[in-house]
Amino acid sequence: MTANDRLLMSEHDVIVVGSGAAGGMAAYALTHAGARVLMLEAGRDYDPLTETPMFNLPSDAPLRGEATPDKEFGFHDATVGGGWEVPGEPYVVASDAKFKWWRARMLGGRTNHWGRLAFRFGPHDFKGYSADGRGVDWPVTYEDMAPWYDRVERLIGVFGAAEGIENSPDSPPGILQPPPKPRAYEAWMQMAMGKLSGIPVVPAHAAVLTRPLGDRPACFYATDCWRGCAIRANFQSTTVLIPPARATGRLTVRTDAMVFKVLRDSRGKAAGVQFVDRKTGAIHQVRARAVVLGASTGETARILLQSADGGLANGSGQVGRNLMDTVAAVVGAEVPQLHDLPPFNDDGVSISHVYAPWWLHREQVAGKLPFARGYHIEFGGGRGMPSIGSMSELVSLSQKRGADLHEDMRRKFGSTVYMGGRGAMLPNAQSFCELDKDVRDRWGLPVLKFHFRWGAEEIAQAAHQRDMFHDVFEAMGGRVLTDRSVPIEDAMGKGGETNHEVGTARMGSSPAVSVLDPWCQTWEVPNLYVVDGAAFATSPDKNPTLTILALAMRAMDHLANRLKRGDA
Repeated sequence: MTANDRLLMSEHDVIVVGSGAAGGMAAYALTHAGARVLMLEAGRDYDPLTETPMFNLPSDAPLRGEATPDKEFGFHDATVGGGWEVPGEPYVVASDAKFKWWRARMLGGRTNHWGRLAFRFGPHDFKGYSADGRGVDWPVTYEDMAPWYDRVERLIGVFGAAEGIENSPDSPPGILQPPPKPRAYEAWMQMAMGKLSGIPVVPAHAAVLTRPLGDRPACFYATDCWRGCAIRANFQSTTVLIPPARATGRLTVRTDAMVFKVLRDSRGKAAGVQFVDRKTGAIHQVRARAVVLGASTGETARILLQSADGGLANGSGQVGRNLMDTVAAVVGAEVPQLHDLPPFNDDGVSISHVYAPWWLHREQVAGKLPFARGYHIEFGGGRGMPSIGSMSELVSLSQKRGADLHEDMRRKFGSTVYMGGRGAMLPNAQSFCELDKDVRDRWGLPVLKFHFRWGAEEIAQAAHQRDMFHDVFEAMGGRVLTDRSVPIEDAMGKGGETNHEVGTARMGSSPAVSVLDPWCQTWEVPNLYVVDGAAFATSPDKNPTLTILALAMRAMDHLANRLKRGDA
């Protein structure tokens, strides 16, 4: 009997589909509660302890590590399987839509690659409809989620500080690690924005250790987090969740297993799943007492839509609907005050050490803004390792050539700063995904077709972002590098480009208008749970990963208790 035969014949309490933030947390929580778990991951096995290029220079890589069509975030990016396109696994975008879908076909999913910003959703984020009549309310409150945020932050390690900002909740004392000090350009932005516009610039919250946590050492700023982390100083499912789940002896991991259907028994309960072996093309099925989908927003919708005529757990008609992403506009400028800085080590974590949380909530509530939900500001710039073209904007603006140009660039190195908005999106009827009627993947399975449109609220918000950033840079005396005359609809990022897509199987208080109950349990199949971004009711301005982790931990506590009682 082969290992695969033994796997297929083994008894499992729960099948977890996916291994990223959602799937990894599901496996961690369930195994520590005593459940026997089979994790099925569509991508290849991956070990960041041996595969992470932490100390590699650009000169160690083809094209000095620059992006290529099959490696769009550069040669050293941690995504070793997948990307915007996956060979043999296409997707379709409607002719009137602009959408991109990132799939990390690897153990740990996007947690190997993500930016690690980790903000809590605030009270207004969960109950926005009650405040302004737009979108929907979540079926949970911040008070419901706060204890789970606490547990997740303690587990994964998050730095930050308590600032008392409305709708950007502080963590209780003793949970957050100390934030790193601002870099030179961040300190400048912090000072200038406070003086010129009253915008608070405060320490960011990010899942990177600045102090040791258990047997995990602190970050020593060796490389960008998107390369992965061989010392486990940042949060990845492959280093923080899956190893301790395996250590319980109750987790089995099967990679290259792309789940495409949830099986049901004669009573309509989930009985297991079918998957295709991506290496051989063979179809297999495995059975368990419960099924948890954490395959990512798009893949989870695809599995549900393929699992029954009209979609499994789709009595509300909401499976695949309410697709949302993060609203993003970026403006860059050359800041003369940052010229002629002396050479110094400007390393740090790979994302900004500071950010500007949404500061106009009260004006928004008073109706003084043309959009209902806010955005936060992330910063980029500084003296990171130069890459090909990293100073092309400054070179194009310089009147000097030859040795004079070189000296000019040395003076100006690190003076280019970017502000990027990350804003909330409300669900709309024009943004959804469905199974395409004609296109199939290499195994003959139907692929997803995406429809996506920013609503009027999001377009107005992006315009506000761009105008605000231009005004602030100009007030600083900066030379803005971004063309303000481009129509805002063209300047906005495409749907999916921030890798924050959520909402295709949303939670709710009624099965008439939602797919999931407040515990991420499908209303119609009580032993089928969805714990990834598909569960989101709205898309606030905060990055989604911390909330995915908290929702998954909470939902798996609920499932584990049901398993112990014998009612799942």
